[in-house]
Parts: sequence; C-alpha cells; structure tokens
Amino acid sequence: MSPTDRETRTADHPNAAARGTDAGLATDFSQVLVIGRSPINRVVVAKIVEKSGLKPISESPETAAKALRGLIPGAVVLDGGADNKDCDALISGIDALRRISGKALPSVILLSTKTGTPESLGLSSVIDAVVAKPITPERLQPVIDRLIGLVHG
Repeated sequence: MSPTDRETRTADHPNAAARGTDAGLATDFSQVLVIGRSPINRVVVAKIVEKSGLKPISESPETAAKALRGLIPGAVVLDGGADNKDCDALISGIDALRRISGKALPSVILLSTKTGTPESLGLSSVIDAVVAKPITPERLQPVIDRLIGLVHG
C-alpha cells in the first residue's frame, strides 16, 4: 500500500485534533489517562486504575498530547519522573481541557519522588493531588477513588 492510499483512508475519518477542538466533547469518567516515561510504572498504575473499576489509557509524554485532543478522561495520572518535570509539556493542554469543561476536569494526580501538597511543592495549579513514590495500591487507589468520586457526587 502506498502512503497516498493511507492518507486517503485516514482523511475519511475525523481526526483527534478536530474532535478535541469541539467544546461539546464530553468527559468520560470511566477513563483514566496514565502518562509516564517508564512503561513499567505505566503498567503498575494501569493495574491500580483497573482495581477502581476504571479503564486506563497508557501513553508516553510524547504521545499523550494527541490522546488528550481526542478525549477528556475523568482523571489523568502523571508520572513526574525523578524531578517531577517529565510531563510538564502537557500541563498547558490539560489546563485547556479544564477550561473547556468549565470545571476542574479532568482531575490530575502527580506521582512524585517528593511528598507534600501541590502548593507546598510549588507545582502547577492544574495538579489536584500528589502521590509519593513508590507507587502502591494503598497509596494511589484511594486518591483515584476520591477524585473520581468527587466529580460523580
């Protein structure tokens, strides 16, 4: 198949960017976008998300921006990496989604090597909660359940 054929086929379908600009794009509270450089950490977090009865969508920081243009998940879990900065490039896009939704949606959890609140760690106001590493179900699952519960209740 030539590249021209592929372009023709994808041109027939609405792309994620076009859908993401639609202010009517609904938040899907059953989905949690898990973003991080480490595939192992993404798998661990995805399993914890599944225990909450939610559907994880795992992306690297490089591919997550495209995913965010196509959906508004109920929550986003960012693995900040060693310096809490691995996902900084996505903050403005998440903030834009929150403005579109008219609420603080999606909820944002940062997995951090440091403990504290978003304010005490000097993080963006987009971050709703900080969960200190190592990532365990006992630490992360209650935070996911609380944030998803807040938007449902």
